[in-house]
Amino acid sequence: MIIAFHRKKVIANIKKNIRNKKFHAKAEIGDPILNKEESKNIVESFWRRKDKKPKFDLLVDKIFYLIALLLPRRLTIDCSTPSSLPKSAFITCNHYNQLDILPIKRLAIKSKRPLYFAVRDSNLAMYFPIGFIVRHANSIPIKDGPNYLGRELPNRMKKILDEKSWILIYPEQELWFNYRKPRFVTKGAYYYAAKLNKPIISCFVEMKNDSHNELFQRSFYKVRLVLHILPTIYPDPKLTPSENMKMMMIKDYEQKKEAYEKYYKKQLNYGFTYDDIAGYEKR
Repeated sequence: MIIAFHRKKVIANIKKNIRNKKFHAKAEIGDPILNKEESKNIVESFWRRKDKKPKFDLLVDKIFYLIALLLPRRLTIDCSTPSSLPKSAFITCNHYNQLDILPIKRLAIKSKRPLYFAVRDSNLAMYFPIGFIVRHANSIPIKDGPNYLGRELPNRMKKILDEKSWILIYPEQELWFNYRKPRFVTKGAYYYAAKLNKPIISCFVEMKNDSHNELFQRSFYKVRLVLHILPTIYPDPKLTPSENMKMMMIKDYEQKKEAYEKYYKKQLNYGFTYDDIAGYEKR
């Protein structure tokens, strides 16, 4: 999608999803589709590899680290004291392209925190280089099934968080290419934060059009990013996990909405305009 030539079809899908009020629907084209057996096999294979702590994956993580270090030319992090952020937490952010983890990785480097990120099981089967990165980086695959979602996954997350790490979850679910507006959030990140009694580091990425066009996509401008770190949301010890999930979910969406209105200087609504797609110059 980042270098592919079907962006306009994806934008048309985003427009259609908004018209139908399907804010968590897929917009990308050509993503892998797995049946239950394929999903089970690919996730189990992933965890078997990870449990052996393969050295090759450490090398991939180092490369990923270096890529994130090269990003600052087009990235500003709006956080004066990253070291003051919680040492063990979930992170939520808007989901706008396949490499949108890089700004969060850059923040994690500044904060000296290991970063893990949740991905759909189908991402493990994606084309090179995205699928390769997902399979060998600090991924946490999500697949359907009550035993996996309710027992195995939170147990694995707890072990990761106990090592003073961060886990990035995109509560908007599906990637919408360069879509500027914060979408309604789903409960996954907040369910696990409440269940494991961990805070949410709330983030919002502002996208600004550059003055230069992309080399291979002349109808798109290059995009500069500003990663805004919003107030951290902590579970309330007086509330039940279910109440905390709802409280954190509402608060996080409201913070992202306020950030959008503050930095784009416009009221959030879900009517579609082409300005909603950062970098796009409709011709």
